Amino acid sequence: MRVSQIEIIPCKICGDKSSGIHYGVITCEGCKGFFRRSQQSNAVYSCPPETAGQHCRLQKCLAVGMSRDAVKFGRMSKKQRDSLYAEVQKHRLQQQQQQLQQSPQVVSPSPAEPEPLSPHYGLSSSGLTELSDELEGYVDQNSPEGGSVSSRFVSEIGETKQGASLLCPFSDHLSQIVSRSHLETCQYLGEELQQMSWQSFVQEEVETYQSKTQEVMWQLCAVKITEAIQYVVEFAKRIDGFMELCQNDQIVLLKAGSLEVVFIRMCRLFDSQKNAVYFDGKFAGPDVFRALGCDDLISSVFDFAQSLCSLHLTEDELALFSAFVLLSADRSWLQDKLQVEKLQQKTQLALQHVLQKNQREEGLLTKLRYKVSVLRSLSSRHTEKLSAFRVVHSDIVRTHFPPLYKELFGADLDLTDPTKIQQQ
Repeated sequence: MRVSQIEIIPCKICGDKSSGIHYGVITCEGCKGFFRRSQQSNAVYSCPPETAGQHCRLQKCLAVGMSRDAVKFGRMSKKQRDSLYAEVQKHRLQQQQQQLQQSPQVVSPSPAEPEPLSPHYGLSSSGLTELSDELEGYVDQNSPEGGSVSSRFVSEIGETKQGASLLCPFSDHLSQIVSRSHLETCQYLGEELQQMSWQSFVQEEVETYQSKTQEVMWQLCAVKITEAIQYVVEFAKRIDGFMELCQNDQIVLLKAGSLEVVFIRMCRLFDSQKNAVYFDGKFAGPDVFRALGCDDLISSVFDFAQSLCSLHLTEDELALFSAFVLLSADRSWLQDKLQVEKLQQKTQLALQHVLQKNQREEGLLTKLRYKVSVLRSLSSRHTEKLSAFRVVHSDIVRTHFPPLYKELFGADLDLTDPTKIQQQ
C-alpha cells in the first residue's frame, strides 16, 4: 500500500502521526502549532511538579532540532535534507520488510527508484528536484554579457524556431518542475476552487468590516497576507537552485518578491464579473477594505487583478511568471547577482517556450513585462502605507502583527541593509 513518504515517520515530539516537516523537524500539526505559538509570543512555560507540561514539551522541540529561525523561513541545510531523505528511505524499507514477513508468499518487488520528498504546505522544507546538466550548461554558455534581465525579457522573443526546438526538452522539464511546485504550494487547489461557494459579503457584512478600527483591519489583512506568503516561501524553496543561493540572497528575493507573487496568485481567487477577491471566507469588493485608509492602493490592487485575469493565464503560465518575478536579478543588496540571473534566465526561457507551446499571442510576453513594473509599484506603495500606519500605531505593529510579515516588510526593523534580518 502506498504511504505518503514523510508521514510514515511519526512526530518526533509526541509520537503521533506526522503531517510533514515543520521548522526543520517532522512533527504533527499539534506540535507544529505549539512551537509556532511559543516563538510568536515569547512565552515562558513551567511544568507542575513531577509532571511533564508545556516547558518540557518546548525543551523537547528544541532538543530534536526545531529551529527558532525556521519559524520565519523554514530553512533547512542540504545535510539536513539528505539526512531526512535517508530516514524516509529507511522507514519505507522497514515497512516493505514487515509486509513481506506478513505475506511470505509474495515475490519481493524490485527496488523502486527513490522519489522526491512529498510536499507539504506551510514553512516545511523539502528536497528540490535538480535540473539536467545540459540545461545548466546551456545557460552557462549562452548568458549574454551586459544588460539587465528585464531588458532581455522581450528582446529574446525573436529566437529562431530552430533554437527554440533545441530548448524544448529542457524547457519542458523546467516548466514541469515549476508548475508542479506552484500547484503543490497554492493556498487553494484547483478542486478546492471548484467546490468553493462563490458567495459575496452582503451589505450588512460589508458594513461590519467598514466599522472596524483601522488598526484591527490592518492586523487582519497582515494575518491574511502572511498566510498567503507562507505558501510563496515554500514555492520559492522548490524552485531549482533557490536553496543553493546564499542565505542573504534568499532573504533579499523573498523580501522583495513574495508580496508580488501573492498579487499574481490573487487572480486565481478573483471574480472579474463581481470585481471581488476571496477574503476571510467570502468574496469581497474594494469597499470591504475601506477601514484600512488606503483606498488608492486597494483600487490599484483590484485593477491589477482584473487586468491579469483578462490574460487568462494557465496554471503553468502563472507558475513560470511567478518564478520569473521572484528570481529578479536586479534586486538591491544581492551578493551573487550572476547566479540569480542564471536562474531567472532559465525561467524566462521556459516561460517563452510554454507560451509558444500554448499558441499564445506574440504580444503576451510584452504585456507580462509591463505587469512586472506594475507589481513593483504595488509592492512599493504597500511599504509606504505600512510605514505611514506604523508612525501612528507602532505598538500594534510590534506586538500584534505576524513575525513573518514584520520580517519581510521591515515593520519593526531598521532595514537600510536587509542583511540585518540575519542578526535577529
